[in-house]
Amino acid sequence: MKKKTPYSILELASVAKDSTIGQTFAKSVDLAQAAERLGYTRFWLAEHHNMKSIASSATSVLIGHIAGATKKIRVGSGGIMLPNHSPLVVSEQFGTLGNLYPHRIDLGLGRAPGTDQETAHAIRSDRMKAVYQFPEEVNKIQHFFSAENKDKVRSYISEGVEMPIYILGSSTDSAHVAAQKGLPYVFASHFAPAQLHKALQIYHENFQPSKYLDKPYTIAGVNVIAADTNEEAEKLSTSMLRMILGVVTGNIDYVQAPTNMTQELKESASHPSIQQMTKYAFVGNKESVKKDTKQFLEDTQVDEVIVASHIYNHQNRVKSYEIFAEIMQEL
Repeated sequence: MKKKTPYSILELASVAKDSTIGQTFAKSVDLAQAAERLGYTRFWLAEHHNMKSIASSATSVLIGHIAGATKKIRVGSGGIMLPNHSPLVVSEQFGTLGNLYPHRIDLGLGRAPGTDQETAHAIRSDRMKAVYQFPEEVNKIQHFFSAENKDKVRSYISEGVEMPIYILGSSTDSAHVAAQKGLPYVFASHFAPAQLHKALQIYHENFQPSKYLDKPYTIAGVNVIAADTNEEAEKLSTSMLRMILGVVTGNIDYVQAPTNMTQELKESASHPSIQQMTKYAFVGNKESVKKDTKQFLEDTQVDEVIVASHIYNHQNRVKSYEIFAEIMQEL
């Protein structure tokens, strides 16, 4: 019997128009609890800054909140943008989480800023130096979690704590890092799919077994908006499309209520840059999304799929994840 592909959620705590931050966090908790019931493997939160539409900026704090409201689903970062932070502080934060919620916390690490350059500089003025030293910064975190660490500077709360580390990326650079370190690799194909296949090839061809992983393990991201009918899903997708257009044009706003698909939106969606970003956005009824998902899994041969879903109404979003869970259990 073919082994089922694990499926997970990437949550940005997107803030809908006319919703408060508190309401947004409550919806994230409710979604995580639903994901646990629906057989999702992980519930990861992404670090973004200076974006009023995304509330997951204090990522490790929100991870703790979600983990405390759930029982067994793995909760982690997708990811922590390491050049924004000191490796020691990240180790202390996740060592704390690992002690509070044993064997349930994942540490996904990326090197993008998760924001604009001016904000990135405000977060950490020397972050560009840290970007170039990303592999060494990962090494430092691994060292802080090692039970054998006897250095003068230590993260005592982290030592000996089980903390799986995942390397995140949207280009081929990260594939080399993950392969050389023998760590699992997560590709952001839900918004930057251009180099997905090349990055996966590089990772598999250069993978070096390590004490953390004996063979390659890959996760790739997709967007899913599933509903009872194709027409309903298309309407729900207008919120995602407006969000993407806002990112591309620099006019970021709250997640807007869905509307009928106008000619103007159709023309915007057909622009090559938008088409590229939404290459792996599966929008439709169960049958349609199942077909797209099956093709994606066959084409990429990834070990796990992680799903983002930008839907204005919370009940519609939970319903979309319910439909996707049914699809993954059938594939």
